Amino acid sequence: MNFTPEHPRHVPDAPAGQRLPRLALLCALTLGGLTGCGTLQQASSRLGLEPFAQTTSPRPTDAQPARPATAPISTAALIEQQPTGAGQPVVRVTRPALDTLDAAPVAQGVSPLPPLELETIEEQNRNAAGMPTDPLRPDTTLNLYDKNATKDLWGRVRKGFALPELDSELVAEHQRWYAARPDYVQRMAERANRYLYHVVEEVERRQLPSELALLPFIESAFNPQALSSARASGIWQFMPATGKDYALTQNLFRDDRRDVLASTKAALDHLQRLHRMFGDWHLVLAAYNWGEGNVQRAMARNSKAGLPTDYLSLNMPAETRHYVPKLHAVRNIVARPDAFGLTLPTIENHPYFVSMPLKRDMDLTVAARLAEMSVADFQALNPSMNKPVILAAGTPQILLPYTNAEKFVQNLARNKAALASWTAWVVPRTMRPNEAARLTGMAEASLRDVNKIPPKMLVKAGSTLLVPRSQHRSEDVSEHVADNAMMALAPDLPPMKRLALKAGKRDTVASIARRYKVPVAQVAQWNKVSASARFTRGQSIVVFVPAGKGGKVLAKSDRIKSPKQARQAKGKAERKEAKAGAVRGKASAAATRSKGNTKVRVAAR
Repeated sequence: MNFTPEHPRHVPDAPAGQRLPRLALLCALTLGGLTGCGTLQQASSRLGLEPFAQTTSPRPTDAQPARPATAPISTAALIEQQPTGAGQPVVRVTRPALDTLDAAPVAQGVSPLPPLELETIEEQNRNAAGMPTDPLRPDTTLNLYDKNATKDLWGRVRKGFALPELDSELVAEHQRWYAARPDYVQRMAERANRYLYHVVEEVERRQLPSELALLPFIESAFNPQALSSARASGIWQFMPATGKDYALTQNLFRDDRRDVLASTKAALDHLQRLHRMFGDWHLVLAAYNWGEGNVQRAMARNSKAGLPTDYLSLNMPAETRHYVPKLHAVRNIVARPDAFGLTLPTIENHPYFVSMPLKRDMDLTVAARLAEMSVADFQALNPSMNKPVILAAGTPQILLPYTNAEKFVQNLARNKAALASWTAWVVPRTMRPNEAARLTGMAEASLRDVNKIPPKMLVKAGSTLLVPRSQHRSEDVSEHVADNAMMALAPDLPPMKRLALKAGKRDTVASIARRYKVPVAQVAQWNKVSASARFTRGQSIVVFVPAGKGGKVLAKSDRIKSPKQARQAKGKAERKEAKAGAVRGKASAAATRSKGNTKVRVAAR
């Protein structure tokens, strides 16, 4: 039976060498092309598989001992070559690594790829991805026929409940809240369908209470794009600083706080560390929400006052006071949804996704198209990308549903177009966005949009911009740039002139800022005082104002004067006008006398 959505992990028993999954055949064909195998049988042999359509096994010889029939293989299986006594490879079903998120190594015996510059686009595309693997437990053989395994993941979660009961009225309050919102519970549970199996696997592997797998319901409603007002992000709502403590990369191209695999590992590492610190799961959960330092100080205050230091006895913010009861409410609803008039959607007890190693940069839209997925569904499994391109050097794997992984491999093998239309460009010097757009062949509006550059800002030297690939910029982005890309901006201001002033009797930082039309914070920073400070009379003040060519201060006549200065200026102007009027009066009188004398002289003649 071929792999279909109705049978995501099951392949029925078959005699050795009779039939293979389509994905294994496709990989055999691809490897055959890369290694020079002329036939499917040769390619299958390189993968350690029986020849296709062979109804009887070859007779064993001294050079080729008999092999037992292989166990059924799921699409989650990773095919490895294991030498036997005579050097013949056999098929082994394994699962990916526990303690690493790295992609599986390349199988032994594969010829090295030719230099990149010699590859055609078709060759590059053929080598752009590795074999799909299960991102869980590589060294544990899969037992696909465990009769004791439950088909419903909710039943598996219920079996692992281990938190002590919480005697709080808030638990019942939150149970009523969820019970009154069945549509919200339904959406939240449906969203968890993609991720919950992986979280449960990791929780069980560490032998932790399975209630911890329900924490993302409380933190983010299992929304990997969730971003709080405090900048916490991802299904586990990591703060930026805590994310860095657990090696969650946050740069221009990706934010691993949103990465499902990386953030789940980091969250469980953090919870285990808190449990070693407090030894009580209720205090651990309070510390996860409020911060370990706050919980420790609250316990110290209670201890000093002779009060108990358990969770219910501590004085804490309302959010933390409700946090643990909310988790208990969700636990109780999962345990008995019918008791609250709710129905949980079925979540199958098998992996939802596989890990696809990525060896070449690839546009996000191209990856979604090759996997025959919508961009929204692709991003739901790969939410860490900040840009429209996946950089293989920084994100060496993508997650795909089982059914789509096979389609991805097939479509990638047939694809003849370029995989990436974007690359990274490090700005050599500080420049305006219009200059950067001209140098990279982009429209300024497009450059600003894709790189999120606000108006009236300069791009500082060393910043990394996402720009279109071209004949001169066709290489994949290096690991150094992918891991360290940053964007530094500076205000695009005109040249400034420094003014040295003497403060008046009632001058303040605010009055100087109004007078010279500059921000109050800037005046305070220039003069190393607070924004509410007053200046003493005669105190030296420094102000920077826009200057034109030659350093001449611009808009000097537009300065705002204080009331006293305005009165003085008005009086001065009035006196000047009066003086000018007196001068004009004297001149008029003199002209009149001169005219009269002229008439008398004319009459005398």
